[in-house]
Amino acid sequence: MRFRLTPRETSFYDMFAASADNIVTGSKLLMELLGADPSARAEIAERMRAAEHAGDDATHAIFHQLNSSFITPFDREDIYSLASSLDDIMDFMEEAVDLVVLYNVEELPKGVEQQIEVLARAAELTAEAMPHLRTMENLTEYWIEVNRLENQADQIHRKLLAQLFNGKYDAIEVLKLKQIVDVLEEAADAFEHVANTVETIAVKES
Repeated sequence: MRFRLTPRETSFYDMFAASADNIVTGSKLLMELLGADPSARAEIAERMRAAEHAGDDATHAIFHQLNSSFITPFDREDIYSLASSLDDIMDFMEEAVDLVVLYNVEELPKGVEQQIEVLARAAELTAEAMPHLRTMENLTEYWIEVNRLENQADQIHRKLLAQLFNGKYDAIEVLKLKQIVDVLEEAADAFEHVANTVETIAVKES
């Protein structure tokens, strides 16, 4: 790690950790949605919206701190990219839950639970990784594993698409379900973007 003579604004680390912890909350709500009766989904969606708003607040706090800090712990563009990518994850998860409710989906296709399990694991890894930004140590396994999970998510997504187009569902149902599984895939991509940004930061700081 580079030796610095100037003080650095360290509150960013706490804010990134809080943002990632909130994503874990969102992933747990996704898991809860899987086992919920359709009548209980609207309430879960409300809690997910609250979590998404909390994520927005965390992102805005990071941007405000970025704009008011003369010295930052790492490059400004990387702080912006990391905060934005964390926010994207929460947005996609909230969108998926909202679509399930808005479309009145009775039963999610088999395989969606695997998508959500991958997201939950990526959320845990991301939350565990954020505190390590302080030292930039013990992060390599994090971004390697998240990239592996994203590849796994790609495979699950392709299988889900094949299932949706096998003739079992009518055309309208296919459109609804495809939008949901596509948004969950975007969430997996966003986790990878976070991991790639962390890798970029670590390389620059090494």
